[in-house]
Amino acid sequence: MARFTIHDLAATIDARAAAGGEASYTRKLLDKGAEHCAKKFGEEAVETVIAAVENDRDHLIAEAADVLFHLLVLLKSRDVKLEDVEAALALRTTMSGLDEKAARKRD
Repeated sequence: MARFTIHDLAATIDARAAAGGEASYTRKLLDKGAEHCAKKFGEEAVETVIAAVENDRDHLIAEAADVLFHLLVLLKSRDVKLEDVEAALALRTTMSGLDEKAARKRD
């Protein structure tokens, strides 16, 4: 089996967003609006933190998958592409994390 990537997930979300109907959880989330998508992402992020604090590896993996899915749905709801986020990350790799964080505080 080929390795499943975050780009594969983004493509699946795009396809399901384009499809209509009751069968798509992605479409239902998007139809509820960006605010709902943001809240859902936040819920999943909290659940991920709890799984990490509880040192529950399997639960952490499952919640991390939920976080990635809901983050991509949230980005889709605001018309932000994964490539836009990757470009921002690429810019950050040109300096150390400490320097990049310090630069953000000056902005």
